[in-house]
Amino acid sequence: MTPGAHTPDRAQRWGRFLADLRDYASMAQPLEAWGTLVRVTGLVMEAAGVRVPVGSMCEVRAAGQAPVPAEVVGFNGDRAFLMATGELHGLTSGADVVPLPAPQAAPRLGEDNHPWRRSEDRGLHLPMGAGLLGRVVDAHGRPLDRLGPLAQVRNAPMVRRAINAMDRDPIREPLDTGVRAINALLTVGRGQRLGLFAGTGVGKSVLLGMMARYTAADVIVVGLIGERGREVKEFIEDILEDEGRARSVVVAAPADSPPLLRMQGAAYATAIAEHFRDRGAHVLLLMDSLTRYAMAQREIALAIGEPPATKGYPPSVFAKLPALVERSGNGLNGVGSITAFYTVLTEGDDPQDPIADAARGILDGHVVLTRELAEAGHFPAIDVERSVSRVMGNVVGRAPLAAARRARALLARHHKARDLIQLGAYQPGHDAELDTAVRLHAPLMALLQQDMHERAGLDACFAQLAAIVDA
Repeated sequence: MTPGAHTPDRAQRWGRFLADLRDYASMAQPLEAWGTLVRVTGLVMEAAGVRVPVGSMCEVRAAGQAPVPAEVVGFNGDRAFLMATGELHGLTSGADVVPLPAPQAAPRLGEDNHPWRRSEDRGLHLPMGAGLLGRVVDAHGRPLDRLGPLAQVRNAPMVRRAINAMDRDPIREPLDTGVRAINALLTVGRGQRLGLFAGTGVGKSVLLGMMARYTAADVIVVGLIGERGREVKEFIEDILEDEGRARSVVVAAPADSPPLLRMQGAAYATAIAEHFRDRGAHVLLLMDSLTRYAMAQREIALAIGEPPATKGYPPSVFAKLPALVERSGNGLNGVGSITAFYTVLTEGDDPQDPIADAARGILDGHVVLTRELAEAGHFPAIDVERSVSRVMGNVVGRAPLAAARRARALLARHHKARDLIQLGAYQPGHDAELDTAVRLHAPLMALLQQDMHERAGLDACFAQLAAIVDA
């Protein structure tokens, strides 16, 4: 037999051997160094010996205590800073800090299943799917409504790739919110992002509930972030009611939750809305409130040593707000949309609050609720003169737009002469514009008021407004 006669067989055996080695290597788990808890200051835990990226999840394990989940929020040299998503009670110095492996998400169409090739799969994964409809969950995706475990859901990454601004559909279609003042004078476009600016106790939760019940949307996602725990059940049972709850997902992170959970709750609600939007649904996202989200980020940033800036808010707060808000809006090529309403608490009814001022710059309009109207029994207490929808001109025809501008001009004219009218110094016949404003003020104010159990259609609102203005 000549030398080299068995070379093809030898090459096949070596090929199979190398293939087996690759298979074994793919199943191997990388070594992970456990860290040690060396310091707890306020809300921040400091760990030595653990090197994981910011945003990674860990467990802090102390003898005789349940593991405390935590997220890496920063580092300084070889020390990692972590924020707990549970109670710190019982932790001691020297506790083990164990990095948690990232869950494996199902591959997307046209992508492979290697998680190191998809950066968005490295962070936290939470339940997504149709099984969330009609349910109330916390910031971890755990049911709060005692209706059993979630079904028809799978874990999906919370960190998602941003949509290219040039790939988004423009806002061209009006959205019926069922609220007469908004439909007629502040028409909303599908895919728009608006802020509800209000102090405490002026009816913003009732207005959110009206929109949740009456808005023409396929899915409604409600994020109750940093609000009183008592209000969660009241909002669901008394305001949302069965009509709105059947097509809604409620994510609740009350005020007593750690700041990291409050931020995670807002991100989770947005991720759920993105999940349904990417599947072609038109989603209404209601978040109460954007201010509590900013306050949670302020607590975290100050705890890890970031210097305060405007009214104690560090610069990272003003970077987090647009990152959250920009995730909503229209999807790719008309696939779906997220129309979002974010409540913004104006502390002490101060319109120049830094969060309110920042929100006005990143949103597509704002609806202002005033205490003066609420105290006068005017509900919803929307101050039309101080509110604006920046896309109304793109979603309605010329006639409704002209009627809305005429109505706003008449309301402003009457407001300017209000003191003169109340003092009895107003005399008809001297100013035709003021005469018209006085004559039409009562029907315009009646148009802007609405009972919470009354639904007002978009076309009917335009017709009513036109009838008043044309009179």
